[in-house]
Amino acid sequence: MTMVVDSIPGLKRFLRPLEVSEAARGMMTRLIVTFLLHAGRMSCLQAAGAIRTEPRHRAQIGRLLRRPSFCCQTAVNVLRINLILRRPERGRYIFIIDATLITQAGKKTENTYSTGNRQRRPKKGRRYGKQKHARKTCHSFTMGLLITPSGIRIPFSRPHYTQEYCLKKGLPHRTTAEAAADLVRQLPLPEEAEVVVLGDTAYDADAVRQACLDRGYEWIFPCNPERVLAGEKPRPKVRSLLKDWSSWSLTPIRFSPGQGAYVNYRRLSPHRIGPKAKRRTFYVHQEKRDVRGVGDVRLIFSTTKAQLTKATPDDVKILMTNITRLSLQEVVELYALRWQIELFFKELKSTLGVHQYRFRHFACVESWVETALLSFMYLEWYRAEQLARRKLTAAEHRWWRHQRTHGLCQAIRHASQEGELTYLAERLETAGGIAKLKRLLRNGFAPEYRSKG
Repeated sequence: MTMVVDSIPGLKRFLRPLEVSEAARGMMTRLIVTFLLHAGRMSCLQAAGAIRTEPRHRAQIGRLLRRPSFCCQTAVNVLRINLILRRPERGRYIFIIDATLITQAGKKTENTYSTGNRQRRPKKGRRYGKQKHARKTCHSFTMGLLITPSGIRIPFSRPHYTQEYCLKKGLPHRTTAEAAADLVRQLPLPEEAEVVVLGDTAYDADAVRQACLDRGYEWIFPCNPERVLAGEKPRPKVRSLLKDWSSWSLTPIRFSPGQGAYVNYRRLSPHRIGPKAKRRTFYVHQEKRDVRGVGDVRLIFSTTKAQLTKATPDDVKILMTNITRLSLQEVVELYALRWQIELFFKELKSTLGVHQYRFRHFACVESWVETALLSFMYLEWYRAEQLARRKLTAAEHRWWRHQRTHGLCQAIRHASQEGELTYLAERLETAGGIAKLKRLLRNGFAPEYRSKG
């Protein structure tokens, strides 16, 4: 936690473009500080005491998050646009789409659904015993991660509304693929920007591909093997192409994570770069086929098996793309960047603690998640500010270039502690300052936990 807001470097300047109420700005500041500097599990209690000079009751956090006037999503969109357009970049943008689930155990929590298979099995192979367990449900968020040519990562999000919740609130129901298509259509990028959209098999959908076509974007998705080729019936499945392994001319593709044209997009730890870095080798074969419902596309069959006689259909990934101008090496290396969104989910939950909430109303959950994304964008903004410093040494530049969420949070914590030590030194010079410090120490706990002595 921190004593004063001014100890967080550049936070006020980062939030300056927002046109929101003072209450909303104060809540955003408080939650950002909590996400970045929390010790232990994230909670409303953590947020209540995040700024020691301005303690709040924990119930006030939930009430403010639920208010429509908080309008966190609009604020996050404003800062996304500001972060993208403040330094226009030339080069290829990578937009990765995927969904993440957040487990919830509350029976009265809004907008949850279960992904478990509770179908009863025969008695001999019954999966569930007589012991009863609390049935867990989850919230789902469709997210996109935009990676700029310089390596800045900007998150986007759309909550998934269940049909029951949509009927209750009068909202339109959108599938995960339709939500991803909305993210693609609403990307705040110039029309001439070169964008490649990546996703897993769940986004091999007409809605997503149509959104890419409308924006003029290129895409790479794993092809559903059950898709069929165009032509007269009976139409062969894409999976049937795997039977011709003996006629394939496999092309070995090797690349190292710390080398190549896409190093900035990965932002690897310096320990994974160098002569001892593990190289990855893929054996690929490509064909140009007319897939029914999709059109003429490149089908790329990729495997890690050098000899396909020892491989099974599950060992071969089939990529489908509309990219025709790039080499086979670049297409495979581009799709390997899809894993960056999985690392983003891990950082969002492990470091920022976005999944550690207990709210009944889903409006609170939406504001909570959007503020976590706002905290993530602040870290990316702060990193970009540091890299833009002219007096940065080569070692310092290299350090900032490799830092991900955990390292950036530690850098913020270090800068905050230095600011607070200066604040303490200045207050200790006068009797009035010492009295103020005593009040700050007492206010370091939430009001409901302060001793009355």
